[in-house]
Amino acid sequence: MGRHLAKTGQCIVCGRTFPMAKLHKVGLLRPKLHEMLCAEVKDCTDESLICDDDLARYRRLYVERLLEEERGELSTLDRQVLENFEKGASTVQNSAATTLERNPTFGESVADKVATFGGSWTFILTFLGILVVWMGINIVGIFSQPFDPYPFILLNLVLSCLAALQAPVIMMSQRRQEEKDRLRSENDYMINLRAELEIRQLHEKIDHQMAKQWERLTELQQIQIDLLERHNGNGQH
Repeated sequence: MGRHLAKTGQCIVCGRTFPMAKLHKVGLLRPKLHEMLCAEVKDCTDESLICDDDLARYRRLYVERLLEEERGELSTLDRQVLENFEKGASTVQNSAATTLERNPTFGESVADKVATFGGSWTFILTFLGILVVWMGINIVGIFSQPFDPYPFILLNLVLSCLAALQAPVIMMSQRRQEEKDRLRSENDYMINLRAELEIRQLHEKIDHQMAKQWERLTELQQIQIDLLERHNGNGQH
């Protein structure tokens, strides 16, 4: 026996030939997607076939137009989600994951530790203790000659230098934390948008399946009615 040739068909959009397993009937697509496809592709009918790649592209185009109607101009994140949605890829940003998971540099680690210690009660109480001891030594006169007599000019200089160094280090840590928070927020937004698109597509699929099932039930019911009418007609003769 000869080998059976696999059935093939031609895509109405790109014109290439594919196995039937990679083609879809236009008439079985969701109504809104079916309308958009027939409006843009010449000679498109319910019996026409469309390949997986072109179907994914038209699905993305349909969702993109829908989002533009609802939200106005699409952002870069919106378009990235649509591209991932079309390709079936993960929505989480690779760059964000790399930034969040990589080991911090020595300077970043020092900035984080300084910011953590500088915003703790340990630092506040220790610093107050040093100030009290410093001023007490110079006021009481433990030494014959105070190293920083009132009005504590040297202490003011030390405090100014400490503040000048501590502020930028803390800002470095805060900027790094803000970058992490921004990336997390972007990822959350993209995941939520992807979930919304998936749920919307699922609803449309369910509605389409219910409509098809209803048509089939109606057709079966009509066939049963015809059979009953024929049977009754034969019984009367």
